[in-house]
Amino acid sequence: MQLRDALDDYKRHAGDGTRFPGERRTVSGRFSGGDGRLVHVGDDGELRDFGYPLTGRTGLVRSRIGLAVGDEVAWLDEADTTQRYVGDAALVETVHETARATVTRHDVTLGDAHLTRASVEFGEEASGEEGSADGTDADKADLDPADASLVVYARFAPDGRDDRVGQLRYDDAVEVYHADEHDFLASATGFADLRGQLPATFPELLADDPTDLPRDRDGDRYEEERLSGEVIADVPFEDGVATVATLLTDREETDREAARDRLDELFTDLDGVDALADAAADALPSVPESAPARESVVADLRVLSLLSAPSGLRIAGPDFDPYYEHSGGYGYTWFRDDAEISGFLLGAADAVGLDLDDWHARSARMYVATQRPDGSWPHRVWPRDGALAPGWANARIEDGPDVDYQADQTGSVVAYLARARAAGVAGPRPAAGGTSSRTVDVDGLDATLVAALAGLDRTLEPDGRPVVCQNAWEDSAGRFTHTAATFLEAYSELGRHGEGLSVDALDDPDAVPGADSLPEDLAAHARDRAREVYDALDDLWVPERGCYAVCETLDGGIDDRLDSATLALAAAHRSFDAVGAVDDERLDRLVSHVETVVDGLYHETDEITGLIRYEGDGWRRADQLSEKVWTVSTAWGANACAELAALLAAHDDPRAAEMTARARDLLSHVSPGGSLCEPTTYLPEQFFDDGTPDSATPLGWPHAIRLATVALLDDELPQFADRAAADDD
Repeated sequence: MQLRDALDDYKRHAGDGTRFPGERRTVSGRFSGGDGRLVHVGDDGELRDFGYPLTGRTGLVRSRIGLAVGDEVAWLDEADTTQRYVGDAALVETVHETARATVTRHDVTLGDAHLTRASVEFGEEASGEEGSADGTDADKADLDPADASLVVYARFAPDGRDDRVGQLRYDDAVEVYHADEHDFLASATGFADLRGQLPATFPELLADDPTDLPRDRDGDRYEEERLSGEVIADVPFEDGVATVATLLTDREETDREAARDRLDELFTDLDGVDALADAAADALPSVPESAPARESVVADLRVLSLLSAPSGLRIAGPDFDPYYEHSGGYGYTWFRDDAEISGFLLGAADAVGLDLDDWHARSARMYVATQRPDGSWPHRVWPRDGALAPGWANARIEDGPDVDYQADQTGSVVAYLARARAAGVAGPRPAAGGTSSRTVDVDGLDATLVAALAGLDRTLEPDGRPVVCQNAWEDSAGRFTHTAATFLEAYSELGRHGEGLSVDALDDPDAVPGADSLPEDLAAHARDRAREVYDALDDLWVPERGCYAVCETLDGGIDDRLDSATLALAAAHRSFDAVGAVDDERLDRLVSHVETVVDGLYHETDEITGLIRYEGDGWRRADQLSEKVWTVSTAWGANACAELAALLAAHDDPRAAEMTARARDLLSHVSPGGSLCEPTTYLPEQFFDDGTPDSATPLGWPHAIRLATVALLDDELPQFADRAAADDD
């Protein structure tokens, strides 16, 4: 998205009650990708690249596709349109019903290439019916696909630039470049016509009304039209089919000849819908037909694949607000989100029958590579290479106090790495007590865990709770229950799976702050720390509300509001139960806490049902007077109920059945067909009360929570399924 696009959107949506002006929304339409490049196919057919954080290449920032018959062009974004995924893969089928013909498109992104295959059907061939009374269909029947062409308007921004851009033109392709990034638009049937166009001019930008593009041809601007990223091409149909492709390249990695050869190969090898489907299927893990809630599982894996860089790190969601006008951005890797996603995938894979070993190992390698010398992880990084990204919680890198640091992120990474080590998917061997025979060597894993343990200790106060820092929602500072939950889980997992860890794993123990204070038996030390955190949580119990507080405030008070982030206590205590038994009083408090938070944050309107984020949440409410419902919070509620049910079942507590029923009810709202799951199968971050989705879509975190909850209910709590079915009758 360039500034010109943001200003255009601002003009179109200023004053809207549920749309924040200046954004590039993805709450409708579908994505294709899975190996770096991420292309959004709007529900009207517009193509836009969102993969810059994943690959470093900007690509398409705007496009339109039309059907030309004679001198008339019918833009497909103005036609009645339906859209779906073809099968399990990220192959998008979009059907446009124009006045003259039906155009059926298939879009797929493969690596750095994107292909659009368009087939056209006229008249009775398209409708399957006899001509209409007004003769419209008869007029269609008189048309020949050979008389039509596909019009493609594409604007590229190589190296993120919309200035100082040039074009090189060939018989069947055009190359748009600035310096390092060279982007190609090519056609399998060549071009009947090809021209450039100036971007929106200064007078157009300053005008009150938005500018509709592309413009008509201007023969007086020959030089300028080659000095922009805007291209308009007429693509002939052959046997009723026209196929175009875009390819994003770096000149240091792919020369011009290799790029054009690659495009030729794609056109040759992928000459039909079946070939496109087969190629798209190769980008995703296969899901067994016997998988529980298979449609949901497929959708979750598709989303998590789409949001992944080749490195294995993921963006939180497509970045709809790159100018930070209404948010802090989403096209980055947060270690909280990413490690939680990794942990959910690790826990669900075997239960659902998924082979995700490569995903697990890639994640572990990048966590090792991005750890800071003090054992922590930074606020957020670019997923393509782990380099530090813009953020506001990097206090441990800056001079001054460490308040603007999110300690829970380190806790989440440690918990995942300890589990991965035990599972044998991220270590040179299965750890003691591990059941997996898988072995994938991740250099430096043990050293990373030792340094992280020292880092956790340095951010744990003598009273057994983490230091003052930022919260999971990144909007306040204090000593948070959620942060304590991540520490409890991290210490418990290290205590459970840390046998064999030693300070000797560090290349230079003197370079790691706090390493000299670690004892010889690190697993036992982690178990002791887990007990300290477990006991210290009593400080945050609020008997008047029957729940744990959000936090201890900066002035030493207790904030007793309800917050969905505190639902992390359920999974954390289940981890602790494996190294130090959860007592009966704590079980009672956990049940009361989860019920109080779920009931207190529950919000239902005529259009949606789910959980709000926390009491008093005022972010992105626009004209709405109450808090918005969040899919993360709703999915978290379902997962917390399921985790607590499993913990209760392990203690032969009959309340497990009721908690399982709660989990299934909450899960239904974020499952396909639920009010918080879009027809695309995507989970947007937030919803307005009128059912309008908002913010990053799809958001990876709730998709991973949904997958893990489906697996947990099916694998560990099937004994309560009959009761759930009976309750539904």
